Amino acid sequence: MKKVVEKNYVVVLIDSNLKKIIVDTAGKTDKIKGVGVFDPKSLVGREYGKQLEIGNKKFWLLRPSLLDKLQSLKRRAQIILPRDLGHILINCSIESGQTVLEAGIGSGSLTIALANAVAPDGRVISYDIREDFIEHSMKNIKKAWLAHYVSTKLKDVTKGIDENDLDVIILDIPNPWKAVNHAWNALKVGGYFCSFSPLTTQVESTVKELEKYSFIEVKTFENIQREMVVSNHGMRPSFDMLGHTGYLTFARKILPP
Repeated sequence: MKKVVEKNYVVVLIDSNLKKIIVDTAGKTDKIKGVGVFDPKSLVGREYGKQLEIGNKKFWLLRPSLLDKLQSLKRRAQIILPRDLGHILINCSIESGQTVLEAGIGSGSLTIALANAVAPDGRVISYDIREDFIEHSMKNIKKAWLAHYVSTKLKDVTKGIDENDLDVIILDIPNPWKAVNHAWNALKVGGYFCSFSPLTTQVESTVKELEKYSFIEVKTFENIQREMVVSNHGMRPSFDMLGHTGYLTFARKILPP
């Protein structure tokens, strides 16, 4: 692995407050928030891991991880957070080479995590009913260098799914129960269904609909995570704990009896 930044690569700049900026070294000189006017090409040849000064600020220069890409997203809609993304990837058994459909692209956080998981031989298909969300999220996805694995459709998933033999279908929409029948028809046998919902009433409606079709392993989780602050004086829970984000409901398709 190269120890210095090469041409046309994406890097991450991390300041002392751990704020992150994803930079494409092939980009043009422009004004970057927190940096000022900056030529990305000036990073070519710099050594990874070193701290450098840009303007009046100091940054660590690193290769961007998946978490870096997610934490530096420009948001236009509420995103699915890393703690929930991890459960989705594991409980839907998402891996390289698969074809995954999501509905509700938002700002693209889930799309980026999915594309990262299915690369280099898989693909992500994303439906959304808002063209502005698709355009905004694709900017984030391109900045993460994952657009090659993503295709989008301006389409309402509750009206139908064009694709079939899908490995996974993930719904981040207000009414996922209205797409359960389409999901069952579009999934391959053994394929996974997932929905993300902030309200218990949404979960109840979705599970009731799932029970009408041949699904097993139907389960719902709420993920609550608390960071621990460790200092020279001891350890305590963070005062900034983020509680409820949403409920994750999972199911797996089987053939009817």
